[in-house]
Amino acid sequence: MAFLALGINHKTASVDVRERVAFTPEQLVEALQQLCRLTASREAAILSTCNRSELYIEQDHLAADSVLRWLADYHQLSVDELRASAYIHEDDAAVRHMMRVASGLDSLVLGEPQILGQMKSAYAVAREAGTIGPLLGRLFQATFSAAKQVRTDTAIGENPVSVAF
Repeated sequence: MAFLALGINHKTASVDVRERVAFTPEQLVEALQQLCRLTASREAAILSTCNRSELYIEQDHLAADSVLRWLADYHQLSVDELRASAYIHEDDAAVRHMMRVASGLDSLVLGEPQILGQMKSAYAVAREAGTIGPLLGRLFQATFSAAKQVRTDTAIGENPVSVAF
């Protein structure tokens, strides 16, 4: 069993690349089912926001290249172009990354609260698609608890901030 977090975000990819790798809400269920079918992933969830697109995947044997290839093909990008902007976290590092994201510690605006709701939506869509199993189910619940604890036990998000465009 291996856990993988693969994606792009505001730190690694231009706005153009982020827009091209984004999933619309209408695409998510079919994309999740296709992802599991074509990459031998047992469980999967997709978090797609204006600042990031991330795949959280559980596989028997880690196959990050097949997932990267699937993501590039799905969005009609070259694998090399996507690889230049992508990050891949495995196992414990993937769990830490997921918790940092949900807590707002990896956001453009430190502590922004919307990301937790977006993470909860990603979980709900993956459940609807039938791609959440015991591992990701427990991991998402632990992630939600950790994010709540970060917000409760620290001053993060106490002073509202925004990014002016």
